This record gives sequence, structure tokens and C-alpha cells, in this order.
Amino acid sequence: MKTLGVDLAAATKKTAVAVIDWGGDRARLTHLALDVGDQEIVELFGTCDMTGVDCPVGWPDALIPFLTGHLNNIAAPVLEHDGIAGRRLLAYRDTDRFCTAQTGLIPLSVSADRLAHPAMRCAVIQAKIAALHGPQRRDGAGRLAEVYPAASLKIWGLNGRGYKGRGVPEAERLSLLLAALEEQAPWLDLGGYRDRLTSSDDLFDAVIASLTARAVARRRTLLPDGAHAQAARSEGWIHLPSCTLDELPGQ
Repeated sequence: MKTLGVDLAAATKKTAVAVIDWGGDRARLTHLALDVGDQEIVELFGTCDMTGVDCPVGWPDALIPFLTGHLNNIAAPVLEHDGIAGRRLLAYRDTDRFCTAQTGLIPLSVSADRLAHPAMRCAVIQAKIAALHGPQRRDGAGRLAEVYPAASLKIWGLNGRGYKGRGVPEAERLSLLLAALEEQAPWLDLGGYRDRLTSSDDLFDAVIASLTARAVARRRTLLPDGAHAQAARSEGWIHLPSCTLDELPGQ
């Protein structure tokens, strides 16, 4: 099995990818790249069994009727979201609320924060993938799944606080975080990429996304059910690992 992790930014710059090749009780990082364009992502998707993308793959269901009502001067669907509680339904998806309940982390809003720009790019990439490989379900039941490296790190007991950035303290925290990952996952061969990983939080997040994609492929994530399942099909679903790092390798 090969898994692809994508740390998606709004543009090619700072977009990172990581491919992990899984065999037996070992895994090896075989490809790592920064400043990656859409075409390379689509091509890598085609060569991998499962892809984890660190970016929302959809928007809140409530947002479309709200915007349509505003556009057409129809008051009812707009007034339904009067007040802060109503606006939260426009800003956050069902999966965002589920993630917060499970981990205490609050994902950025896909419709009311800077994350909207990467999400627009992600929608275009999804369309390009669909043209070549068929549409991928937003709930992760196909070969593309939404992941959240910060949540994966927390679930796996790795301290992911304060490693993002280009300053000296951030670099030191990233180096310690990578060392902790190596200690907890001795079966993972970084394939000579260790120095690059210690210098880029984007590359590191792509690796965590690829590891989480393995959990998705093995059905070892928290899956949507009931009302969550219906929302996940349109809004997307953040796959949170339900296994330890030690459970990722093997048959």
C-alpha cells in the first residue's frame, strides 16, 4: 500500500506532499516535496491507494441556502441564522463540531477564515481528480479523505503545540516533535528526509497526513454514523485516528 499526505495551502508555495510505502511491519517515506502544484498532486493521487488531505473538502450545508437567500432577497433562509448561534452553523461543519467534542481542538472555519482559500483550491483539485479517476466521496469512503494533523498528533500523544513557524523556538519544537515521532514509530524509515522534515512544518504535516491516510485505509478512524453520516456526504468528514501509531503497520 502507498499513502499520500497533502498539506494543502492556497497556492503552490507551502503546499507539501509525502508518500509512504507500507510493507509488512515496516513503512518507508519514499517521496517528500514542498511547493507542489495541482498537477503533481493529481498524478500522485493516481499512484497511491489512499490520500489524506489537510484541508476541508466541503462547506457547511447551511451556507448555500443562506447565500442563495441573500442573493435573491429571500429573507427566511437568511433570518434563520440571525445571532451568533445561527452564524456558527454557517461557519462550522458537523465534522468540525465533532472534532472539537472528541479532541478539544477547534478547526478553522472553512467559510469564515483564511482556510477558505485553500478549500477553494481543494475543490478544484477534487474536480481534476474526478475527471481522471472518478468522483471521490467527501466522507472519505473512497480514496480521498480529509485529515487534521493537529488532531492526529494529539490522539497519538505527541505534543504538537508551537512547532509551526520559521523562528528558532518553532524549529526547536519541530525537531523535538519529530524525535518523539521516531521514538513512538521506530518502524517508520524516513528515507534520508529527516533534515528536511526538521526545517519545514509543512513537510512534517504532510507526513502526519500520510500516516493518518493509512489509518483511514485500515478503517481505524472515527467514522460518521446517523445524522453525522448524512452531513459527511456533503460537508466532508475529518478522519480522527482510532488506533495507536503501533497499529498502523502490518497486514
